[in-house]
Amino acid sequence: MKFDKFGLDDQLLEAISHIGFDKATPIQEKAIPAIMQGRDLIGSAQTGTGKTAAFLLPVLNELLYEHEPVTSTLIIVPTRELAIQIEQQIQGFSYFTPVVSIPIYGGGDGLSWEQQKKALTTGADIIVATPGKLISHLNMDYVKFDKVRHLILDEADRMLDMGFYEDIQKIISYLPKKRQTLMFSATMPTKIRELAKLTLKDPVEISIQLSKPVEGVLQAAYLTYDTQKIPLINKLIADRPEVKRILIFTSTKKKVFEIARGLKGKGYTVEGISSDLEQSQREAVLLRFRSKQTRVLVATDVLSRGIDIKDIDIVINFDVPNDAEDYVHRIGRTARAEATGLALTFINQEDMYKFHRIEELIERVIMKIPLPAELGEGPAWNPKQREFDRKGGFRRKPKGGRNKKPGNFRKK
Repeated sequence: MKFDKFGLDDQLLEAISHIGFDKATPIQEKAIPAIMQGRDLIGSAQTGTGKTAAFLLPVLNELLYEHEPVTSTLIIVPTRELAIQIEQQIQGFSYFTPVVSIPIYGGGDGLSWEQQKKALTTGADIIVATPGKLISHLNMDYVKFDKVRHLILDEADRMLDMGFYEDIQKIISYLPKKRQTLMFSATMPTKIRELAKLTLKDPVEISIQLSKPVEGVLQAAYLTYDTQKIPLINKLIADRPEVKRILIFTSTKKKVFEIARGLKGKGYTVEGISSDLEQSQREAVLLRFRSKQTRVLVATDVLSRGIDIKDIDIVINFDVPNDAEDYVHRIGRTARAEATGLALTFINQEDMYKFHRIEELIERVIMKIPLPAELGEGPAWNPKQREFDRKGGFRRKPKGGRNKKPGNFRKK
């Protein structure tokens, strides 16, 4: 479906064309008409499906017809990175309009605080905020939210996972009861359903391919011992000189910089990013990766949702994520929109059961690729070993060198 079929303002259509959008995605086809009708909405959609544009375009369209110098739209997100990304998309869509927006998040200096305070008192059309930072401003009693007509909760499940439930409830208490509320979440656990029941009125429900990787992602895995992972990455990069952007995910902040150090000095640029860096440093790292100054970026799951970096050629899971949902979000960083991409996962002995559960979730058996001969053999595929552990057994550690196969099991 073309965007001009929605009845959007010509200024928005011009911006959409300028950005290069052509056809609406499924979530956009279903959400935009409902939002334009003023309905509350709860949407479940995987990363990379265009849900940000699904709520921004109809809201911006209304602002063009009923524009006042007040804050009319509040978007709540879990992370600084997502706030910045949404703000950038607002700037792109509203380029030919008078709409003003500002992101509210922590990590800035005193000047940033004053800019945020000014926007919250004099009224920017759209505020994109993280819960904690917005609460800090609300506690100062100068925030003016009495004219808010749209509340948008994006990545709602992640916000609840991060412990923001009470903060969200407090923020909502400052808003008019008569408003349109839109909630987007990758998953729909019980807590999300409870929050939706408390905050939405007769919502339209939309679910788009929950927990399934986008079709353009070629998925494969290597069975590796931990000591083989860094050499394997170097081998993969050396064999693919045409690949310009590689994103590596790991489960802990500590591992980010260990991996980055292990990859440096091999003839390509590599950087690590985590919440341990100052906000200005993180933005600079992302800018260098976007502009292809940095070829390899190592990150934690903070980047697996919400960061819109186009043309990522390969996503590598250095280790298997603890949450099967996070696997989908990690590999969703490649193959954005209708592009194609490659997602590789490194699986050690401890992670086999977790990866087996992921395969069950996405209803697909992922191809296991043999390691390059010069790296030696990896562990044998044994996805039930962790299942046995959970039932009361434990795995005997292998004796000897690193390439020994996993030992036998015995009961306690």
